[in-house]
Amino acid sequence: MPSRAVTLRILAIIATGLMIAALVPPYSFATLAWVGLVPFLIALWSLKGKHRAKKGFLIGYLTGAIAFGIQVSWLSTISWLGPVVLAGYLPIYFGAFGAFAATIGNPWHRKKGVSETPLRSLFNAFTHASIWAGLELLRGWIFTGFSWNGLGIAFHDTLVISQAADILGVAGLSLMLVFFQCVLVQVGHRLMKTGTDGILRPRWDFAVTALIVGMLLAYGILRIAGESGKDSIPLKALLVQINIPHDGATVLWEMEKVHMAYEDETLEALKNLADTDEKKLQAAIEKNQEGSIELSNPDWVVWPEAALFGRIVRTDDGERGAWKENIDSIARVREGGEDFDLIYGAVEMEGEVREDGLYPKKDGRIYNSIVIETPEGDQQTFQKHHLVIFGETIPLIETFPFLQKIYEQQSGQKYYGSFQSGSSHDPLPVDINGETVGIIPAVCFEDTVPRLTRKFVRDGPQIIVNLTNDGWFKESPAAAQHFANARFRAIELRRPMIRCANTGVSAAIDTIGSTTSPETGKQQIIQDEKGSTFLQDHLLVRLNIPKQPSFSLYALIGDWGIILLSAIGFATAIVFRKH
Repeated sequence: MPSRAVTLRILAIIATGLMIAALVPPYSFATLAWVGLVPFLIALWSLKGKHRAKKGFLIGYLTGAIAFGIQVSWLSTISWLGPVVLAGYLPIYFGAFGAFAATIGNPWHRKKGVSETPLRSLFNAFTHASIWAGLELLRGWIFTGFSWNGLGIAFHDTLVISQAADILGVAGLSLMLVFFQCVLVQVGHRLMKTGTDGILRPRWDFAVTALIVGMLLAYGILRIAGESGKDSIPLKALLVQINIPHDGATVLWEMEKVHMAYEDETLEALKNLADTDEKKLQAAIEKNQEGSIELSNPDWVVWPEAALFGRIVRTDDGERGAWKENIDSIARVREGGEDFDLIYGAVEMEGEVREDGLYPKKDGRIYNSIVIETPEGDQQTFQKHHLVIFGETIPLIETFPFLQKIYEQQSGQKYYGSFQSGSSHDPLPVDINGETVGIIPAVCFEDTVPRLTRKFVRDGPQIIVNLTNDGWFKESPAAAQHFANARFRAIELRRPMIRCANTGVSAAIDTIGSTTSPETGKQQIIQDEKGSTFLQDHLLVRLNIPKQPSFSLYALIGDWGIILLSAIGFATAIVFRKH
């Protein structure tokens, strides 16, 4: 039978693993973020004897395996191997933290005669918090990165706390949570010890921590208030979501049905808006108030990632063309209204001009792109940077050809080659009612990669536009988790955001991460009366794009803040590990 200590550690592993898993959708129990690590920290700091690093790593790894095993279980909708590999890899970062906390950082293993003090408590909390945040950052970078679901994501719907993400990013919120719980455990440990000797000692480390949390709340309130009333450019965007079924990467509708669905849904939406405007005008004329109404005609019509089957072709010197199917679909939609930019996802191919016309270049590069097309037919594109491993690219496939067999066995479709990564970090300029606005583009899960979206930040009015498709994962929690992570880009950069999905979450997000319309108080999310986002529908959303976005430390320094704090935390922990 395992000893009592082993049993308690097993229970701690299970408890923390489950609580961390419950921080994100579909559960979103944000309150657990304040206490979820407490059993974990106690289990690590109470380790004694030899091999504490190995034991700490094992405790961390098993905790992470439970947490991530639950969080990424949605991958099983396309591959049984996916969640196994990811849930086997991601816990390594929990294990690394566990090894640190059990050894170098352990506050309960000091030189004899060295007592626990509030100052040491704060120092220990800082070293642990900075290491945790650094490991979250590292997880989002190694092997192209998987930055989803750091601890700070728990506050995706707690706007007063999430505002602090504009200081050090989401990892900064995780740092704060680990700091708080480290102090909490150390204060509890001292209370238990003083309970036996009857001596009361100051707990000002907890008071300092409570003050920091209070300042965080005050910062959130001030930030939310400061984002209202800014001189802004109003945007009206029509989001069109079709909810096309998938089997993994395979679209289950024929091309004609897909194109007709986008055409019909968009034309219906434009007709409804035109009818509404006509009624508004008629009512205003009757009341002699024609100049006081706001019409609903959209500035943009937005379709999701890879909306159209037909390819677009572009040469190095700027000549372009498109499959006839694309041209016909766009022409038909233009019949419902001319005065809008059409933003949509398509596959872009390198082209070459031959004697009889424009053709895709043999062995040319292929991109997953965002296309912006004006009413006059002018076109500009953004080529996706951050490709999905085993979705859009297979690294080292030439060296290890068996990877192709694994892909085809798991995805159920043939491998035809990888997409290429784009290289431009220039925002896409568009005109909105005579004002130039820069689009920060993001394709698919690029809106969960803060270091990438930050590279597009410039002075002046900007908006993030994400085109995505979470249909691969059916009606699993993947879409809600994707959205929870994406909302923080608007907060971190203080730029509003438009998201359009084939299925997933199509929504408008303002500069505080809210999806609520300031005019109507309604949610600007495509969803049914039960709150499900898995449906075919359209929605006209309104956003204000600040002409001068608010200051954001994260937009200025990016991840360097967390990198610096992590380096300081690790270095000082080593220097003072016995003091």
